[in-house]
Amino acid sequence: MAYTETLAGIRNHLRIRNLLVRQCLAEFLGVFVLLLLTQGAVAQAVTSGETKGNFLTMFLAGSFSVTIAIYVAGNISGAHLNPAFSLAMCLVGRFPWTMFPIYCLVQLLAAFCASGATYILYYDALQNYTGGNLTVTGPKETASIFTTYPAPYLSLNNGFLDQVIGTAMLIVGLLAILDRRNKGVPAGLEPVVVGLLIMVIGFSMGVNCGFPLNPARDLGPRLFTYMAGWGPEVFSAGNGWWWVPVVAPLVGATLGSAIYQGFVALHHPEDPGLVHDLDSIQHNATDLAKHVSPPILESKL
Repeated sequence: MAYTETLAGIRNHLRIRNLLVRQCLAEFLGVFVLLLLTQGAVAQAVTSGETKGNFLTMFLAGSFSVTIAIYVAGNISGAHLNPAFSLAMCLVGRFPWTMFPIYCLVQLLAAFCASGATYILYYDALQNYTGGNLTVTGPKETASIFTTYPAPYLSLNNGFLDQVIGTAMLIVGLLAILDRRNKGVPAGLEPVVVGLLIMVIGFSMGVNCGFPLNPARDLGPRLFTYMAGWGPEVFSAGNGWWWVPVVAPLVGATLGSAIYQGFVALHHPEDPGLVHDLDSIQHNATDLAKHVSPPILESKL
C-alpha cells in the first residue's frame, strides 16, 4: 500500500500537464523510434555484407517502424513524424500553422538523436566493416545507413520529380485513411494501414533514391553523419543531392493535399447525414439488383 502511494506521488510530480510539451515529447519519441528501427535494419544488412538482411528486410522494417511509431505517439501528438505531413495538415486546416515550425524542429532533433543512437549501437560493426574509414561513396560506404543518396544514374531533376510524386502519393493515401467521410479505417488500425502504404510506396518507388519522403528523416541524419566523421561529402555527394529530399517532399505534400481535396474531399455532401443516406440508397439498390432477373435488369439500364 505504501509503495503504491509512493509510486502515485512520484507519478503525480513527474506528470507534465502542459499540452504542447506533451505533444513535443511524444512526437520526439515517435520519430526516434521510427529512425532507430529503420536505420538499425539498414545497418544490420550493410555491416553484415547482406548476410543478415537485404533490400526486402530493410523495406519491411522501414514500413513497420512507421506503424510502431504511430502507436507510440498517435493519441498525443498525432504522430506526424514528417514535416511534409505536418505541412499537409496545415494546408487542409487540420493543424495550426503556429505549430508547424515547432513540430519540424522536434522531428529534426529526434532524427539527429536517433542517428546517434544507431551509430553507438553499431559502432563496433561499423569499425569492423569499414576498418575505421567512414566513407560516403565506394564499395564500403556506410553513409547510406543513415540518410539517402541517389542511384548513380539519377539526375537531380528526375530525383526531385521522384520525391514530389512519391510524397504526393503518400499524402493522398494518408488523407484517404484519415477521411471519416470516405471508407475510412477501423479505429486503432490506422497505423497498420499507414505501414502498408509506406511498404507499397517503397516497393514501387524505392529504387531511385530510397524513398526518403521526409525532410527531417533525411536532414537530421545527414547533419549527424557530417559531425560524426563522414565529413562534408555528405552534402556534396550526388551532385549536391542533400537539398532534394528536403525541398521536394514539401512540394509533394502541397500537391498531394491539392489532389485529394480537389478530387475527393471538397465534394463530400455538406450534411454528414447525407453520406449515410447515400450509403443506404446504394445498399438498397444493390439488394434490388439481386432480386431482378438479368433480362429485366438489362432492360432498365
